[in-house]
Amino acid sequence: MAIYHFSAKAISRAAGSSAVAAAAYRAGEQLHDDRLGRTHDFTNKAGVVHSEVMLPEGANEAWSDREKLWNDVEAGELRKDAQLAREIEFALPREMTQAQAIELARDFVKAEFVDRGMIADLNVHWDIGADGEAKPHAHVMLTMREIVVGEDGSASFGAKVREWNRTELLTHWREAWADHANQRMAVLDIDARIDHRSLAAQGIDLEPQSKIGAAASRMAGEGLSPERLAEHADIARSNGEKIIADPNIALNAITHQQATFTTRDLAMFAHRHSADKEQFDAVMSAVKNASELIALGRDGKGNDRFTSREMLETEQRLESATIRLEARRSHAVPDRYRELALANAKSRGMDLSAEQRGALEHVTSAKGVSNVIGYAGTGKSAMLGVAREAWVRAGYTVQGAALSGIAAEGLEHGSRIPSRTLASLEYQWGQGRELLTSKHVLVIDEAGMLGTRQMERVVSHAQQQGAKVVMVGDPQQLQAIEAGAAFRAVAERHGAVEIASIRRQQIDWQREATRELATGRTGEALGRYEEAGNVHVAETREAARAGLVDAWERDRQAKPDASRIILTHTNDEVRALNEAVREKVRASGDLGEDVALKVERGARQFADGDRIMFLKNERSLGVKNGSLGTVESVSALRMSVKLDDGKAVAFDLKDYAHLDHGYAATIHKAQGMTVDQVKLLATPGMDSHGAYVALSRHRTQVDLHYGKDDFADRKALVRTLSRERGKDMASDYARQPEKTAEVPQPQREARAGLKVSRSGHLVDLLKGASATPQREPVAQARAKVAWPEQASDKQAFDKAVQRFARVAQDIVAMRDKGLEPLASQRTALNKAGAELNALRPDSFGDLRKAMNRDLSLIPEAVKGRTDRAVQAMEQQAKLRIEAQLVAAANERRADAFVDQWQRQSEQYRALRKNGSAATSDKVRASLVGMAKGLERDPQLESVLANRRPQLGLDAMSTKPLSQDLQKSLGLSRGLGMGM
Repeated sequence: MAIYHFSAKAISRAAGSSAVAAAAYRAGEQLHDDRLGRTHDFTNKAGVVHSEVMLPEGANEAWSDREKLWNDVEAGELRKDAQLAREIEFALPREMTQAQAIELARDFVKAEFVDRGMIADLNVHWDIGADGEAKPHAHVMLTMREIVVGEDGSASFGAKVREWNRTELLTHWREAWADHANQRMAVLDIDARIDHRSLAAQGIDLEPQSKIGAAASRMAGEGLSPERLAEHADIARSNGEKIIADPNIALNAITHQQATFTTRDLAMFAHRHSADKEQFDAVMSAVKNASELIALGRDGKGNDRFTSREMLETEQRLESATIRLEARRSHAVPDRYRELALANAKSRGMDLSAEQRGALEHVTSAKGVSNVIGYAGTGKSAMLGVAREAWVRAGYTVQGAALSGIAAEGLEHGSRIPSRTLASLEYQWGQGRELLTSKHVLVIDEAGMLGTRQMERVVSHAQQQGAKVVMVGDPQQLQAIEAGAAFRAVAERHGAVEIASIRRQQIDWQREATRELATGRTGEALGRYEEAGNVHVAETREAARAGLVDAWERDRQAKPDASRIILTHTNDEVRALNEAVREKVRASGDLGEDVALKVERGARQFADGDRIMFLKNERSLGVKNGSLGTVESVSALRMSVKLDDGKAVAFDLKDYAHLDHGYAATIHKAQGMTVDQVKLLATPGMDSHGAYVALSRHRTQVDLHYGKDDFADRKALVRTLSRERGKDMASDYARQPEKTAEVPQPQREARAGLKVSRSGHLVDLLKGASATPQREPVAQARAKVAWPEQASDKQAFDKAVQRFARVAQDIVAMRDKGLEPLASQRTALNKAGAELNALRPDSFGDLRKAMNRDLSLIPEAVKGRTDRAVQAMEQQAKLRIEAQLVAAANERRADAFVDQWQRQSEQYRALRKNGSAATSDKVRASLVGMAKGLERDPQLESVLANRRPQLGLDAMSTKPLSQDLQKSLGLSRGLGMGM
């Protein structure tokens, strides 16, 4: 399992260290230390599979000799507490071969350290642990002084570069390593990813583990206990104990980036967070038996899949929030405002297609949530621009949002909707600022890139504040980074208007190719471009890159005013393409004088006329991560840029240095982008989602280049670019029955979310009515909620409501006279109810309750004015489903509480019996915390009231449950269960 480990430390004389000794140990070599007058011999060290000194431009070639290099470093440091070198250590993915891992390490070290001017002493170790698993990692010793080149060309060490010590740079390196490794694993089709963020930042309550090498493992085998090994083992054992005590920690960590997982995924996680086989088995057992583990059935490959209850409940909360939004009809836009917005757009030369008009009517309807699925280049932003004008005229405030800054910028530019990143909006909401209101319309662009948890947070906030939500996206484009496929699920559940007519491409066959890409027919789309001469194959990727750059330069010379971008899958390829293209532009004389700058990604040359990309959102400048522009002037201190949207920005490089050349970009940076011409360098890490995005950004032309060393033939190319890597949802699978103890029928029904009928005017009157079916489990009941979308469906339902109201009116009239309803009236009501349920499940009971609450709805509906009755019915449906969700969630929480209390109680008894006082006190403190927590959670305490015997308490006690639990801890060593 690929793991994330990245650490940095200084090698200092103050700690008694020698740079020469450190280098000898890491390289497994014999080096003489001039300062100490001794030789350090580590030639017996095993596991060193690669060792080299990497020199930046201008360095003394003699420093490629490790002994010469570090002796010179030692000689240049006079202080007795001098810092001699910086060491970076990072774990390499064990899924890679040695050659692949070495290449990855070299590329990363060159890009992040050598290109900044540091000398890097790289050593790759391929240790094998006691468990037989590889533990590959790299040690990089870095010089800390700048290299000064004299007039005679000789090089020496100058002053220390304080900038290399910045915390921000270390943060960048940590993130950059994750990016490099993840991109390379994608290229190699390795299904693993690492996360640079701390476990705390990921919301995972585990301690990060240090990495240990084979030497430390051997020392342990010889009976020694090195500090590092002890620390690693302690952390692993501590994490294992945490997981055993609370398996939810493991489930939370595993489902961070994937909604579901297999037994193999769980085993790899348990191996990482356990100290030995015994604890591994205990961790596996704890998670497998956790009340929060949900079995989902088998996937298409026959693997059993699981999820966490938290993940499932997040999906359920999202579903509940969208159902509530769906039921609302509070954001109507009068027809006159919509028509005026359309007329204004037409006067500007923007005449919406029939599909766009349909989408416009859909998003400006009264409904609380509207979904639009649009293929790439179908004019979604243009439609939203017209909708914005209609919303504003109707008195609504429109707020745009997207996952990335560049997508938010694209939404704002294309529709004039003020837009922010979702992270920014969530932060403001968390501070109680810029909250949505019932007069807001929240437009989420590129909604397919949102994970389930973030989608749930955003949609729930909008629902609670009474805002309308409009989600726009394409589930086939780039997938969410975090767990889930929330937009796809919401669109499938509540429906969506589709815009399929491509408007971005100007040639019919190219539009058809985009439709084919959007519907998974990648091979057919590539065939069209091949026939047109837009697919180019070379013997190697290097040759393909050269051919692409030459073609780009010819196109630039032929059409200098056209906008263009080069796309590829990895940052490494982006860097190589940027450098190659820039050489062409310089050779043509279109660049000014080069200025050497140190930017966030290392040393770069910039000149007037250069294309650049901004890499970090900066509101004060009005730039986003992914914004493109052209350098107008540049000096060592300041840069002025004209952005592609026409705005000019200027900034001091000491304040903002998050930029790079912008001739090429990754496909992920391109989602939402539109240009005239695109060149794509295809590499093995691509899939159908990336291919779709990359081959649909252009207006007039796209060319695909690839090398035979990556794809042996066209079949291999099509196979790779057709790979489906869509994310799943827990709700995609059929739930397996949960294993529970035998429970009385009423309690089983409550746990399943079954409805208990309540009396009302019509309910009392119609006790014999049979139109209302027995309640189904919550998950099934929710799945059946599907409101009619087509006009014909709505008309049929309105007619059914009207017929029901007529019968209800007759029955109420009988009741007012003190008479019982006739048998024929009961039969008619049952028939009307069955008709309602056939059109919309559960609507009979919901409408009956609504009319019981407000009898004035009945005569209105009889006259054909059914809108108010339908809205009241939908409000009842919302309340019903919400009550079921709350009841079911509370029962599940009670199950989890009982299970954890019983497990920890048993653990506490065993520890007390064995005399482990310190550990037993920790467990007791945890139990006390659980008991006290009930004082702040009356709902849970109420549900647990009938489970006192399961908690070891007197079932007849009338005292608060929290008090009885705490008392049991003090009065009995057996926690009320006896010893």
